[in-house]
Amino acid sequence: MTLQSSLRRPQDLAINDPNKVALFWLTTAAGAVFFVAFQLFFYVNDFARAHGATPAITFDPDVLWMFAAYYGCWVVNVLVALTGTRKAQWATLVLGSLLVVLNTLGGIADGLRDGWHVAFSAVFFITLPGVFAIAATWRHIKRKGNSNVDE
Repeated sequence: MTLQSSLRRPQDLAINDPNKVALFWLTTAAGAVFFVAFQLFFYVNDFARAHGATPAITFDPDVLWMFAAYYGCWVVNVLVALTGTRKAQWATLVLGSLLVVLNTLGGIADGLRDGWHVAFSAVFFITLPGVFAIAATWRHIKRKGNSNVDE
């Protein structure tokens, strides 16, 4: 008679639950929000330091709606990840990876214009948790033996 431990490896516990995969994506989405907030603080700080000499950035209402829709995709990605099906996980992987790449490239481009601290913030707040989220989603997709994955 063999005794099997009911405990699984820590890696399996972290990856097998689709809610934990969604939590990785939620952390990345929160990082994107932190990046945008810090980027605005950096801009306002530079504007105040230059006594209003830097050009003011203004946006048309249509452009503001595009920003809201773009950052709303982070929420959609988290909600899709919560469903836990294989198709939803693939959609999460593709959409989330695209968001991570686009936000990182945008942050680095802003960093080239505004300073290295903006580029560092993009990498630290978006890319770093995004890489973990992509890896967790990939492991969840590649995991075998789960009968309810395609439901």
